[in-house]
Amino acid sequence: MCHEQHFSKSWCLLDEDATILFGKRFAQAVQTLALFQPGLVVYLQGNLGMGKTCLSRAFIQTFLPNQRVKSPTYTLIEAYPAQGVTIYHLDLYRLAEPEELAYLGVRDLLSAPHLLLVEWPNKAQGFLPSADILLCIEPSGSGRVLTLTALSAHAKTLGSVLSTCCAEVDGARHSETNLA
Repeated sequence: MCHEQHFSKSWCLLDEDATILFGKRFAQAVQTLALFQPGLVVYLQGNLGMGKTCLSRAFIQTFLPNQRVKSPTYTLIEAYPAQGVTIYHLDLYRLAEPEELAYLGVRDLLSAPHLLLVEWPNKAQGFLPSADILLCIEPSGSGRVLTLTALSAHAKTLGSVLSTCCAEVDGARHSETNLA
């Protein structure tokens, strides 16, 4: 049996400022590497209040400074045209049935270049494209632990770039692994 290796790295986010800083550094790495050119799908997982929308807002505002970024909790999807790419922010928490994504035309958003930030992707299993990157945010003491897993070949290049540029984000060094 053949196993694909995935890059995984974790950071300790002590507060909201650390979450915002990570979102900015993550966006800068995506911009630098032009990972959106072939299309990039990012799943954000974590319980309510973990900082998924905060991170998404910082990410989008890195591409579009001074852009008002609202949570798509009720609209389910918000589009942000940026130079060279449109960023789609999806919050699927209120999705009643996964089939609703077909009515939203999510498949039509997948022409390159595209960038999808998807909160609550488990609500639409089978109706979303596969993730290139998984960001999982979990509680840890008084802060959070954010784990990035690169699931596609073109997303793996983020590993070394983020290890360097996100050093100041990390409240306490966590693990870096290659998962089989």
